[in-house]
Amino acid sequence: MNLRADHVAGAAFVVFGAVIIALSGDLPAGQLSMPGSGFLPKIIAALLMICGAALVIRGKESPAFADLGWSDLPHAAQVVAIAAAGILLYTTLGFLVTLIGMISTILIVIERRNPLRAGVYAIAIVTIVFVGFEYGLKLPLPNGPWGF
Repeated sequence: MNLRADHVAGAAFVVFGAVIIALSGDLPAGQLSMPGSGFLPKIIAALLMICGAALVIRGKESPAFADLGWSDLPHAAQVVAIAAAGILLYTTLGFLVTLIGMISTILIVIERRNPLRAGVYAIAIVTIVFVGFEYGLKLPLPNGPWGF
């Protein structure tokens, strides 16, 4: 059997789903009428595993894994580094500051967009999400040391 790109990606999704199920094992799943905090992670992980298995099964239709180009790896590493920094700063700086900073950094540094437009876009998107969660869903998001 030749190793194909979809074989690797599908197997990664199956493993990732299994890890999520294992990590959410302490959370109560509850019942369908009254789901617990572990209900959604387990459903999403199960769906991820099913889709990953479908990729593995249909993997022979994808290009060979050895033929894949890795020229976009530095770009992906930059995005992962910015996301990791955002995860570390999220509870310290708060939702608004962290997400505006992350989106702006990705757009300005990595994607080389106009800084003014990138800043306005980041502020607009984060504000819409903040208002939706804070007031629409009534789910408080972490505030930074400045109270927002």
